[in-house]
Amino acid sequence: MADELDELLGFLSSPQPNVRGAAADIVRGLTGDAGGLRALSARAERALPALLRLLASAGGEAGAAAAVAAADSLVNLSQDDALSARLVSLGAVVASMDVMAKRGGEQPGLARSLVMLLANVTQVESGVAALLQVGDEKMQGLYVAKLVRSFCRSSSESEEEDIFEHVASILVNISKVEAGRRILMEPKRGLLKQIIRQSDSINQLRKRGVVSTIRNCCFEADTQIQNLLSLAEYIWPALLLPVAGKKIYSEEDRSKMPPELANALSHEREAVENSEIRQQALEAIYMIVLQDEGRRAFWSVNGPRILQVGYEDEEDPKVMEAYELIGSLLVGKGDDEQDQEQGGGPKP
Repeated sequence: MADELDELLGFLSSPQPNVRGAAADIVRGLTGDAGGLRALSARAERALPALLRLLASAGGEAGAAAAVAAADSLVNLSQDDALSARLVSLGAVVASMDVMAKRGGEQPGLARSLVMLLANVTQVESGVAALLQVGDEKMQGLYVAKLVRSFCRSSSESEEEDIFEHVASILVNISKVEAGRRILMEPKRGLLKQIIRQSDSINQLRKRGVVSTIRNCCFEADTQIQNLLSLAEYIWPALLLPVAGKKIYSEEDRSKMPPELANALSHEREAVENSEIRQQALEAIYMIVLQDEGRRAFWSVNGPRILQVGYEDEEDPKVMEAYELIGSLLVGKGDDEQDQEQGGGPKP
């Protein structure tokens, strides 16, 4: 078996496109089970470089098929963090971005697999740094901007056709580090605004990724609160609607809200079933209202009332705790905030 596998890996570098394609297809099949993954992992020094070279392989239809098979194989192999780190060191991030730019339009299946590969390799620190282009001042953030642009332009009604849906996972991964949050929140780039506007997607992977990314960015609320609140028109609906329940709000309640919330809460809605989305939205709100300016903004959109109504419908214990944590922060400060909203100004 070992000799046969070594021979197979050799065929990945064959000068004949048909041979390369057939070998890549067999390797893809091997990565579909634990035994095959173990065998290929043991030969990573040969397998990974050969598969990466195939991503950009030419040779007409056979070359295109080999590229897709290689990408699928790398997606499966990169679920192992050690192999992900090895792939990053071999230039997998640069290769994936280059191939997507050159051939993604004509090969959507290849582009989808490459995005999934990037989602895997950005789970390791070196993969995040490579995608952010850390250390290159002129290029830093360029890859991220390209992915966000594709993510926001490609939304599809059908999840099966959503080529760039896994960019949502990439955004979550890069926003876990300060350098990633800084790039996403830089006002001149406007990336966070574009991302937030995807929060109403029917695609649950997109929706969960967007809310998680917002939540991660809110870890910078102590220094970036004005930046976050400059996106209030988008960020409050993204965070409050998932936790608002499905009841119709009274005209009195809606009169104290901006149009983007009042309109959405004037009719029954489908509840957000994913408890992770609800919990992460509440965690983001908590980090915003920890700041005085954020808390005032929260009162100004009638946020406490929305959480009160949403809490009545909540059944998940962990999510209920997240509601209660915000409530405990607002208790004792609500009167001050309301007075300020009504024109009283800060109390001495």
